[in-house]
Amino acid sequence: MKKIVFVLCLLVSLRTFAQGDQITGLYWSPKKDAKIEIYKKGGQYFGRSVWVANPRKDIKNPNEALKKREVLGIDLFSGFIYKDGTYTSGKVYDPEDGKTYDCKMNLNGEVLKVRGYIGISLFGRTEYFKRIRS
Repeated sequence: MKKIVFVLCLLVSLRTFAQGDQITGLYWSPKKDAKIEIYKKGGQYFGRSVWVANPRKDIKNPNEALKKREVLGIDLFSGFIYKDGTYTSGKVYDPEDGKTYDCKMNLNGEVLKVRGYIGISLFGRTEYFKRIRS
């Protein structure tokens, strides 16, 4: 009986991990001026820009040392944890204003719903990223 319970718990855990990994892949930004790759590292999910239509520097960054870096290749999403169908506890960096926001994400089919906010989710903005490929 203990073996059966162990195997069932293992299967449920593996299913949860596999569901969380469904988010990984390549997405268009809302304006289709960038491609974002969502990847998993150390049990958390991140998203980096892998293509931008108009290459530019991160001039709005409040850190002077980072203003000279290219937007291409930086992590825009960081530290997300999958729990009960939602990716939470993450941050999103917006190079348009140089600010980092608390963030949560949900995957609905091929569309990634990203909600950036300050303090509570009520005070924020939602953007939609369309999957290009897994």
